[in-house]
Amino acid sequence: MKKLANLFCFVCISIQLQAQVLDKKDLKSYEGFFDFYYEESTDKIYLKVKNLNKDFLYVNSLASGVGSNDIGLDRGQLGNERLVYFKKAGNKLLLIQPNLKYRANTDNELEKKSIEQAFAKSVLFGFKILSKKEGEYIVDFTPFLMQDAHGVANRLKGGKEGTYKIDASKSALALERTKAFPKNVEFEALLTFKGQPTGRNLRSVTPTASLVTVVQHHSFIKLPDSKYKPRVFDTRSGAISMSYLDYATPIQEDIKKRFIIRHRLEKKYPNRKTSEAKEPIIYYLDPGTPEPVRSALLEGARWWNEAYEAIGYKDAFQVKMLPKNADPMDCRYNVIQWVHRSTRGWSYGGSVVDPRTGEIIKGHVSLGSLRIRQDFMIAQALMNEPFAERDDNYKPMLEMALARIRQLSAHEVGHTIGFAHNFAASTNDRASVMDYPHPQISVTNGYIDFSNAYATGIGDWDKVTVAYSYSEFDKKTDEQKALNKILKKAQDDGLRFITDSDARAAGGAHALAHLWDNGKTPAEELNAVLALRQQAISNFSEDNIKSYEPYSVLEDVFVPLYFYHRFQVEAATKVIGGLDYNYAVKGDEQLTSKSVDVNMQKETLDVILKTLNAETLAIPKDKLALFPPRAFGYNRSRESFKGKTGVAFDPISAANTASDMTLKYLLHPQRANRLVLQKSLNESQLSLEDVIDTLIKNSFDVNHNDAYLNETQQQINVNVLKYLMNLAVNNQSYFQVKAIANKTIRDIAKKNIGFEAIQYQYNLMINEFYKHPEKFKIEASPKIPDGSPIGSDVCNYNLN
Repeated sequence: MKKLANLFCFVCISIQLQAQVLDKKDLKSYEGFFDFYYEESTDKIYLKVKNLNKDFLYVNSLASGVGSNDIGLDRGQLGNERLVYFKKAGNKLLLIQPNLKYRANTDNELEKKSIEQAFAKSVLFGFKILSKKEGEYIVDFTPFLMQDAHGVANRLKGGKEGTYKIDASKSALALERTKAFPKNVEFEALLTFKGQPTGRNLRSVTPTASLVTVVQHHSFIKLPDSKYKPRVFDTRSGAISMSYLDYATPIQEDIKKRFIIRHRLEKKYPNRKTSEAKEPIIYYLDPGTPEPVRSALLEGARWWNEAYEAIGYKDAFQVKMLPKNADPMDCRYNVIQWVHRSTRGWSYGGSVVDPRTGEIIKGHVSLGSLRIRQDFMIAQALMNEPFAERDDNYKPMLEMALARIRQLSAHEVGHTIGFAHNFAASTNDRASVMDYPHPQISVTNGYIDFSNAYATGIGDWDKVTVAYSYSEFDKKTDEQKALNKILKKAQDDGLRFITDSDARAAGGAHALAHLWDNGKTPAEELNAVLALRQQAISNFSEDNIKSYEPYSVLEDVFVPLYFYHRFQVEAATKVIGGLDYNYAVKGDEQLTSKSVDVNMQKETLDVILKTLNAETLAIPKDKLALFPPRAFGYNRSRESFKGKTGVAFDPISAANTASDMTLKYLLHPQRANRLVLQKSLNESQLSLEDVIDTLIKNSFDVNHNDAYLNETQQQINVNVLKYLMNLAVNNQSYFQVKAIANKTIRDIAKKNIGFEAIQYQYNLMINEFYKHPEKFKIEASPKIPDGSPIGSDVCNYNLN
């Protein structure tokens, strides 16, 4: 009886406590996936938790950003997604993230339990229970929302921008986009970080750099039902994958399980050849995007519908404008967001993915708004006197820039529907929007033709990836065989797929996969690009800017033209010591790996050496008058030429930068090692000695009659010497590579350059190098201006 009385008292107290919380006069209620309440007088949110130990998805993101590409905290940036659940522990509710990297897919509950206990889980937060009533708990949710879930302070500290922490007195809940829906609830908090700025980037984008205010977003999302069927990942498919270890796997099978990520898509009428989808994939464009960019982004993103039509869907992929009052961070919307930064930077596509299955719940594209201006400037530099007759002749340049924006929209949406980069597509008639496209521009009778600069529509490879990821098969069909058939047909059609790590230039070896390149062979295209560059430089004049614009603007327009060959040079250098290979699997009869043909290597080397010739890199004398000291109010920026002549334009440093660009790839230690290895396996292959001997003949052994060309050539030669020294001491170099580099350095010391002062300086460098080789560092050439129109050295899709 006494126990019953105590229990009755406890229930009464619980009901009274909940009433005390929920019966406050200024409490505003929100009903949805989780019910919650806002108290204005205390600026608090109370969360009602009904179901303990039930999984749901928690996603944090950044609703408003910092505006610096270098810092990387963008508006609309997705954070981490986590499967979580609430668990009661004493007088607390714990928000727990289980460890899904290690699983046991079995009906044996004890086996499952053993895996759960073997690996750590994470308690994300502890909430003191304010009240309990019939299995419903009320907790103060405010401290959870007021924490730095997105890691802003860590990002600022890691970027050496300063040490910051949240200033609670200058922070508050943000209610405009705090909402509740049946399958999700959305919260926002305005957080102010206080600290002492130490970096230039933060100072450049904040009104008061000691106080940085952003809005962080939090989403609790109901998990999808169990009807989604995961699809197995195939390395040849071009699909992005997720993986985990399944300890219930039979010993004879692979413990690591790999599945692709994709949106759920099912035919309304599966027996029909063509059918609408039960629920189409719909993407929404940020209404803050201005015209004509808006129309270009809509058009480019809609290209993907063609691929879905090819596998029997009608209007399964749609692109619309985001409704007026919709929140772009709301998980119910796949969004293409137009993001502003203080400097040009990359765009990227991210996805919120169900970590159990790989099902994409939300796709989110972030497109940098300054990108289109870079393409406009490239066209402005290449055009023949665009402003000779009138200052409103901008349409040809704008059309090229918009063509790129259409392709960019399709590219980034491609990541968010589950597809990786394909950097081999450029060698096969631009077979994929998932490549990074360099404009294909030609010269006709001395005039630059932009008409084929960028492709229109998705490519043949894109249809393959959609077919692999989204084709629906009936129960009678062997899905694995059907998927293999799709990939075999692509192989028979000559389509290639090579993605990020194999396409990078520095240590990269794949001869046909690169970022920002074109052409069937790198040598052929580099020749074409150099011819185009030469013609455009010859045409370049004051009429490449508008009337009454300072000549300093003309210099900035000239930058992308002068370095126009930069990416094709990177592609060409990969042929030297290069490989041709596929992501082959047993039984598919693909080429596994082979060295690039020696004749192709020699042909490519000959073209590469043109980029180390003073006649190629020296800006023509008659153009130098176009670049006076910078005008007042038009200072140099990160995208300007760098030099060592003070206010005067420095063409020799421009050549220094351009030659450094070639040599850091051509004489990369890993490339040199491959040359030694390939020669040892095949006597007819190109050797490192062949490469270096040819390089010396085209640098140190060259003399020009013109003094300006000679001075330019000497700067190129200095770069050759410093990269040989790097080979001689680099920890990554083979012993044999070091021996060959050292011999060449000693030979240079014995040369008769023909200029006593120059020869003395070379010998001084060499003597100092041999006295203290351990102190050697590559002396930096003037930094090349920003170039990659989208990307950096990291992949641009974000799988959270």
